[in-house]
Amino acid sequence: MKRILFVDDEPSVLDGLRRMLRAWRGEWEPAFAAGGSEALALLAERPFDVVVSDMRMPGMDGAQLLDEVTRRYPSIVRIILSGQADRESVLRCIGPTHQYLSKPCGAAELRATIERALALRQWLDEPTIQHVIANVSSLPGLPALYTELVAELQSPDCSLARIGEIIGRDVAMTAKIMQLVNSSYFGLRQRVGTPQQAAAALGTEVLRALVLSIKAFSHEDQIKLPGFDIERLFEHSLAVGATARALARLSGGATALVNDSFVAGVLHDVGKLALARSLPERYAKVLALADNEGLPRCVAETEILGCSHAEVGAYLLGLWGLPDALIEAVAFHHQPRRCGRQMVGAAATVHLANGWEHERTAGDGEPFLPVDQEYVAAVGWAEKLGHWREVLKLP
Repeated sequence: MKRILFVDDEPSVLDGLRRMLRAWRGEWEPAFAAGGSEALALLAERPFDVVVSDMRMPGMDGAQLLDEVTRRYPSIVRIILSGQADRESVLRCIGPTHQYLSKPCGAAELRATIERALALRQWLDEPTIQHVIANVSSLPGLPALYTELVAELQSPDCSLARIGEIIGRDVAMTAKIMQLVNSSYFGLRQRVGTPQQAAAALGTEVLRALVLSIKAFSHEDQIKLPGFDIERLFEHSLAVGATARALARLSGGATALVNDSFVAGVLHDVGKLALARSLPERYAKVLALADNEGLPRCVAETEILGCSHAEVGAYLLGLWGLPDALIEAVAFHHQPRRCGRQMVGAAATVHLANGWEHERTAGDGEPFLPVDQEYVAAVGWAEKLGHWREVLKLP
């Protein structure tokens, strides 16, 4: 049974949560704390899977509490459930918080958010990796792109279109801004599909705060592992995103599929960034095994870590609250049949785009898994591939 800790200084809110949770007896084991100090005392007594905290509380506010939870118990899922808060308070939550829910929050939304976060753990059977990845608040990006973004934000003729284009060229910044814009942090009423749309929705002042004040985009913590080329990873990811977007259009997909295909393509290898940054010594063994045995990296990852970057990336993006279509495409970009359905979606476009991009570059010297031709046939694309290759000018 999963243990959920709810923290709020308002007794009426805690009473309301108690009443709401009576319907879920036998599924969850809830506990309640009237503030940060009481919450930390309960956490010290027994393990919890999720902490759901209010933001504005006397003494220790929600951001401070979740900072401490991150430090002491990094594997716990951390959620803010709060009423209207000033923007500074909201921005302070970004680092230690996986997801943000706004009050009033209905029972269905609260339950769905918590259950979804807990269900993600089935993709990672390795407790150590769960523990490490749950502690990831940002990913390493390219310093040159960060510098370009800062210069644009400080320019007197700053352009949101140019900001979105810069962010869309960086895997790490794309992942973070899609986390933020699709949460309840900023109260957007509809889902935002691309980094360009995200930049336009947030506006320059919020973006300046994210980049210059709280440094939500990491650019200093670089990965230095022999055989790990972050620039090549970014080039491949952007190429897969562009190809997946083109395939979605060629297949007659709706705008949502086109946008999902691009973003999922850009993010499909985000698990490699997370692993290389968070578990450098173990990931160095992965790279050595792949190089020495001539294995695709996802195969070497499974042998050394018990899971691949696909599952790790999906787990992280799921914790961050990204949409299911993106998570599914990232999780199954090597094995689309594991998705359990054969409908055409971002999982299909990203799988084909990833395979074709590896073929086009011959894996940049690394072994890779080929396109699953049986799956391609099952979604009805087999007879279209020749024409699509011609349109995309692929050999």
